[in-house]
Formats: sequence, structure tokens, C-alpha cells
Amino acid sequence: MFSFPRALILGLVALPLAAATIHDVQVGADGQLAFSPEAISAQPGDQVVFNFNPKNHTVTQSSFANPCALKPGGFDSGFEPVMANQTQPTFAITVNDTQPIWVFCQQTGHCGKGMVFAVNCGADGSQNSFTNFKNAALAQGAAAAASSAGYPGYSPTATAPSDATPSATTSPQVHTVIVGGANGEVFTPSSITAQPNDIVTFEFQQKNHTVTQSSFASPCSRLNVNGTTGFDSGFFPVAANATQFPSWNYTVQDTKPVWAYCRHVGHCQSGMVFAINAVENSPNNFTAFVNNAKLSATSATSASTPSSTQSSSAVSTRLAGTSVTLTIIALLSLVL
Repeated sequence: MFSFPRALILGLVALPLAAATIHDVQVGADGQLAFSPEAISAQPGDQVVFNFNPKNHTVTQSSFANPCALKPGGFDSGFEPVMANQTQPTFAITVNDTQPIWVFCQQTGHCGKGMVFAVNCGADGSQNSFTNFKNAALAQGAAAAASSAGYPGYSPTATAPSDATPSATTSPQVHTVIVGGANGEVFTPSSITAQPNDIVTFEFQQKNHTVTQSSFASPCSRLNVNGTTGFDSGFFPVAANATQFPSWNYTVQDTKPVWAYCRHVGHCQSGMVFAINAVENSPNNFTAFVNNAKLSATSATSASTPSSTQSSSAVSTRLAGTSVTLTIIALLSLVL
């Protein structure tokens, strides 16, 4: 049987671990309607952490062709109202490949004033450069200013939450929810009551989970209403020995019930669901929601779950501000 020389195997095992990078981006720093930096280059596995500054902004995925509108199925942080003396909330995304990622703030008029951001955009002079993307957003803003119709995502009547810096009397409450970890395949707590503008911080602990919006009727399927999909954190794989945990924030929009689940294969069906403002004295209470999930036979979300190869070969953790991707090289069988 052919085998590799032992020296070669030992040399491969001794290769340094591939370290992913955390890219910190400021959202609205110093009162400016801008992301700072406005564009970055990133590698697959890198994390982009958006730090929200005072006033009220979002981090919302768009497309190059339509810079100021939510991309179907794209990520959205929700509005993050921040007081001047408040600890900065954050929103993080993981870069999956080298394709461009286009982002804007969906606060009224902000995108049209150039508040956009990009990952892995084309170089200056290319068709899909950041300059062209920002100019397209500015052009939409100019057109909206001259038209009562506005552009997608623009509202001259300011239906979005105010972008003024929240006062102490309107300070949002932060609700921390543990996802997975020592408690198993559950959200802890699994149901909360919250007010508009409150922030729900989901802290992802051991194993691999998501927070994905669903509905009471279909607890294990991502919400889709007239082509608009519900929020989704994406997968957060966390190593068993991790001591620092990534988080994802959701801003409560109103007092209506919000239903959510983990879309990892089988987790929702085992009862890994979550609710905001469930009405306990109604038929659509949280207990009924859990029962619906356990009875659900849907497997529609399994296609979007990382393969076993992906889940076992790349586990990202945040250690002292750095994400480290541990790549396990299966060479032991070659030694024999």
C-alpha cells in the first residue's frame, strides 16, 4: 500500500492554523451617514462586525443593481437605536466566498446620501467598483428628492424609526438569549416580552445554530410573505472549548408576536424555537407553537444546512478578538 514519507506527514501536521480575520466596521461614527471603512476585502471564513454608533441605523444587504433595496433573502440587522452613552451593539456576518457583498442603511434617506458599504467589490475603474455602487445610491437619492414616489427603501413620510439619537427616557432594553450551549438544543429563555426598539441579543454558544424567523402556522420554515423573507442570522458554528461567543442582534419593531427557530437539521422539530410577545391566553400561545414544531415534518430547510464536511472541518471561534478557523487534516491513516 502506498504511503507518504513520515517526514512529509509531520511537516503537514505542523502547518500553522489558518487564522480568519475580524473586520470591524463603524456604522454612523461621529454622526456621519457613512460606514467606516466604506469597503473592505475579505476571505472566506472572515467575520465582518458592524459597530452601531449613536442615532439609528441598519446594516441591510442589497444588490449592485439596486443599492437601496433589501436583496431577496438578504441579511438585515434591523434598526439599532443607540444613545450617546450606550455600549455599542454589534451585528456580524461571516464571509462565505469571494463574491461581492453590497450593504446599505435603510433609515429614511440614508442610502440616498451615500450610506453604503461593500465587501470584495471590484477595483476602481471596473464596472462593479465601490465608486459606481455609491454613485448609483446617490443617484437614487437625487431622484427620490425630486419625486414623491421615492426609490425602493426610501420613505418621504419617515415610516422608519427616527434616526435621532434616543434619549434616556426612550432607552431600549437589551434582552440576552443564549442559543444552544450547555442547555442543549434550546433558546434560553425560549420566550420573552419586549417593547418596540428593544434589542434582543442572541449569544451563540457551543455547536452550530441559527435564529431564523418563521410563523406560528409553519414554525420550522422561514417566513415568506409576498416575496419578503423573515430575518435569519445565518449559521454560527462554535467550538466545544470556546470561551468567547459571537452574537447577533434583532431590534423589536412592534408588540406583535415574533416566531423564530433554529434551521439546523432536526433542531426545530426537537423543539428549538423562540418567541417574542407570544400571547399566553390565546390559542396561539408559546406552548402551542412548540407543539407545532415538534409535529412538523418539514425538511425544506435542510438543503441550506452546512454539510457534515463543512461543519466538522471548519469551526470558527472568537478568541481575544480574533476568529480562528481550525482545519483538521486527516492524515493519521497515512502514517500506517
